[in-house]
Amino acid sequence: MIFLMCQAAAAETVQVKYHGAVSLDAFVCSDVRESSDVSRICYDRAERYMVIQLKSTHFHYCEIDAATVHGLLQASSKRQFFQTRVRGSGSDGPFDCRTPPIPKKYRR
Repeated sequence: MIFLMCQAAAAETVQVKYHGAVSLDAFVCSDVRESSDVSRICYDRAERYMVIQLKSTHFHYCEIDAATVHGLLQASSKRQFFQTRVRGSGSDGPFDCRTPPIPKKYRR
Protein backbone atom coordinates (compact mmCIF):
# COMPACT_ATOMS: atom_id res chain seq x y z
CA MET A 1 0.00 0.00 0.00
CA ILE A 2 1.35 3.44 -0.95
CA PHE A 3 0.58 6.55 1.03
CA LEU A 4 1.09 9.97 -0.45
CA MET A 5 1.96 12.81 1.85
CA CYS A 6 0.65 16.14 0.67
CA GLN A 7 1.03 19.46 2.30
CA ALA A 8 -1.50 22.14 1.45
CA ALA A 9 0.16 25.21 0.03
CA ALA A 10 -0.32 28.39 1.96
CA ALA A 11 -2.91 30.60 0.33
CA GLU A 12 -1.44 33.59 -1.44
CA THR A 13 -2.67 36.93 -0.19
CA VAL A 14 -1.72 40.30 -1.64
CA GLN A 15 -2.14 43.83 -0.32
CA VAL A 16 -4.36 45.82 -2.68
CA LYS A 17 -3.85 49.56 -2.62
CA TYR A 18 -6.74 51.48 -1.03
CA HIS A 19 -8.38 48.21 0.05
CA GLY A 20 -6.20 45.80 2.03
CA ALA A 21 -5.52 42.06 1.94
CA VAL A 22 -7.10 39.93 -0.79
CA SER A 23 -6.72 36.16 -0.97
CA LEU A 24 -6.00 34.95 -4.50
CA ASP A 25 -7.46 31.47 -3.86
CA ALA A 26 -10.34 31.92 -6.33
CA PHE A 27 -8.30 33.80 -8.95
CA VAL A 28 -6.57 32.60 -12.09
CA CYS A 29 -3.29 34.52 -12.30
CA SER A 30 -1.00 35.15 -15.25
CA ASP A 31 2.50 36.50 -14.99
CA VAL A 32 3.32 39.09 -17.66
CA ARG A 33 6.63 38.63 -19.41
CA GLU A 34 7.00 41.86 -21.32
CA SER A 35 8.95 45.00 -20.58
CA SER A 36 6.12 46.87 -18.94
CA ASP A 37 5.12 47.88 -15.46
CA VAL A 38 2.24 45.37 -15.69
CA SER A 39 3.71 42.26 -14.09
CA ARG A 40 0.75 40.09 -13.05
CA ILE A 41 -2.96 39.85 -13.81
CA CYS A 42 -5.31 37.85 -11.57
CA TYR A 43 -9.00 37.37 -12.35
CA ASP A 44 -11.93 35.86 -10.46
CA ARG A 45 -14.35 35.25 -13.30
CA ALA A 46 -17.31 34.31 -11.08
CA GLU A 47 -17.05 37.61 -9.19
CA ARG A 48 -15.91 39.68 -12.22
CA TYR A 49 -13.05 40.98 -10.07
CA MET A 50 -9.47 41.61 -11.21
CA VAL A 51 -6.29 42.30 -9.26
CA ILE A 52 -3.44 43.65 -11.33
CA GLN A 53 0.14 44.19 -10.23
CA LEU A 54 1.74 47.37 -11.58
CA LYS A 55 5.41 47.35 -10.67
CA SER A 56 5.21 46.21 -7.04
CA THR A 57 1.73 47.55 -6.22
CA HIS A 58 -1.56 45.66 -6.55
CA PHE A 59 -4.77 47.42 -7.65
CA HIS A 60 -8.27 46.03 -8.03
CA TYR A 61 -11.05 46.47 -10.58
CA CYS A 62 -14.72 45.53 -10.19
CA GLU A 63 -17.42 44.29 -12.57
CA ILE A 64 -14.80 43.70 -15.24
CA ASP A 65 -15.96 41.26 -17.89
CA ALA A 66 -13.99 38.24 -19.06
CA ALA A 67 -13.67 39.62 -22.61
CA THR A 68 -11.88 42.74 -21.34
CA VAL A 69 -9.50 40.67 -19.19
CA HIS A 70 -8.85 38.36 -22.16
CA GLY A 71 -8.12 41.41 -24.34
CA LEU A 72 -5.70 42.69 -21.72
CA LEU A 73 -3.91 39.35 -21.55
CA GLN A 74 -3.64 39.18 -25.36
CA ALA A 75 -2.69 42.82 -25.97
CA SER A 76 0.72 43.50 -27.46
CA SER A 77 1.02 46.43 -25.05
CA LYS A 78 -0.68 45.49 -21.81
CA ARG A 79 0.11 48.88 -20.29
CA GLN A 80 -1.55 50.75 -23.18
CA PHE A 81 -4.61 48.46 -23.13
CA PHE A 82 -4.86 48.85 -19.35
CA GLN A 83 -4.59 52.64 -19.54
CA THR A 84 -7.23 53.05 -22.25
CA ARG A 85 -9.72 50.23 -21.61
CA VAL A 86 -9.49 49.39 -17.90
CA ARG A 87 -8.21 52.35 -15.96
CA GLY A 88 -10.02 54.88 -18.11
CA SER A 89 -9.69 58.61 -17.78
CA GLY A 90 -10.53 60.82 -14.87
CA SER A 91 -10.93 59.68 -11.28
CA ASP A 92 -13.57 57.02 -11.90
CA GLY A 93 -12.82 54.63 -14.78
CA PRO A 94 -15.27 52.01 -16.08
CA PHE A 95 -14.20 49.34 -13.59
CA ASP A 96 -13.20 51.52 -10.63
CA CYS A 97 -14.40 49.80 -7.46
CA ARG A 98 -15.86 53.08 -6.20
CA THR A 99 -18.72 52.81 -8.72
CA PRO A 100 -19.46 49.10 -9.05
CA PRO A 101 -18.92 47.82 -5.52
CA ILE A 102 -16.29 45.31 -4.45
CA PRO A 103 -17.80 41.79 -4.49
CA LYS A 104 -19.13 40.83 -1.05
CA LYS A 105 -16.65 38.00 -0.58
CA TYR A 106 -13.73 40.46 -0.91
CA ARG A 107 -15.09 43.32 1.19
CA ARG A 108 -13.39 44.18 4.46
